Amino acid sequence: MNSMVNQKVDSGQSAPFVSIITPFYNTELYLAQCIESVLAQTYKNWEYILVNNQSTDTSRSIAERYAQKDSRIRLLDTPNHFSQVENFERALRHMSPESRYCKMVLADDWIFPECVERMVEVAEANPTVGIVSSYHLFGDELKGDGLAYSGALIPGKKACQHMLLDDFCLTGSPTSILVRSDIIRQSHPFYTDEWIHEDTEACFQVLAQHDLGFIHQVLTFIRNDNVSISSKVGRFNQGPLRKYMFAKKYGPQFFAENECRKHLRHATDFYGQFLAESMFQFRGRDFWDFHRRGLKAVGSSFSKMGLPKYVVLEIIDIICNPKKTAGRIVRLLRLSRVKSKGSKTPTALAT
Repeated sequence: MNSMVNQKVDSGQSAPFVSIITPFYNTELYLAQCIESVLAQTYKNWEYILVNNQSTDTSRSIAERYAQKDSRIRLLDTPNHFSQVENFERALRHMSPESRYCKMVLADDWIFPECVERMVEVAEANPTVGIVSSYHLFGDELKGDGLAYSGALIPGKKACQHMLLDDFCLTGSPTSILVRSDIIRQSHPFYTDEWIHEDTEACFQVLAQHDLGFIHQVLTFIRNDNVSISSKVGRFNQGPLRKYMFAKKYGPQFFAENECRKHLRHATDFYGQFLAESMFQFRGRDFWDFHRRGLKAVGSSFSKMGLPKYVVLEIIDIICNPKKTAGRIVRLLRLSRVKSKGSKTPTALAT
């Protein structure tokens, strides 16, 4: 079943043509490192498409400098500024008709020299594979681990079960994966601008029909110290909501009926408890609006997922566990003081 690759794929003109794509907007601090990592690839038969989303810093001039030196690099400009997801989607449509594989490299990330070569090897050896992924670094953290070493091929349904049930980060970010170009061409759109985890949802859609190729080697670096959509919503603690949304939306697709009910019940309990605790942490309106929008995206709401029940259970817990309640109050007071100090920091720095 598994077809591990022992031979090297010829990375010259006879090798499969790969489209490498980097959409960018105001990433002057990181863009050169990103581009250099693509130029350093051991695989050579590629085009590199740089898409400037109306940057206002020096990003475009950095990209232009590289495009002038290497004919394989195309620099394109969007007609106006788009959202991040829309820019990703539009950038994908610039792939060459000859492209067999597509590798997106986000502008603040970079890839190791063997990345494209190793991913193409696995895809070429396994025709049922739609996505190839690998271990990746998320800042200083190793991600993508958890799978037993059993070769490069993982059935798509099994991969999704691991991602849903075991929280395995198998597909990471767009930088972490290589996708067959025909799959992207046939998907309209490939990335949907519905919520913040559009990249994971795109992978679920692909893996419902195709297998996952996985390389037990660190091949990509994902930056986690910059401002991104995910970091901006981090204060909303989207993890429990994400778990609930994915269980509700994709559980029926990847689990048997009984397993699906069990998984959804577990995800609902986890999320309900989190929301109930949040009610007594005096979360702001933006927090609740964020979670309300997430629930609406999967046809649910606070009442439908049973929030009142979890609030009652939380009240009982508060009454019956005074020591635990006292600890919560202390933590809230500390958090309040930290926030208060944080709000004064910009003024102090400005002087």
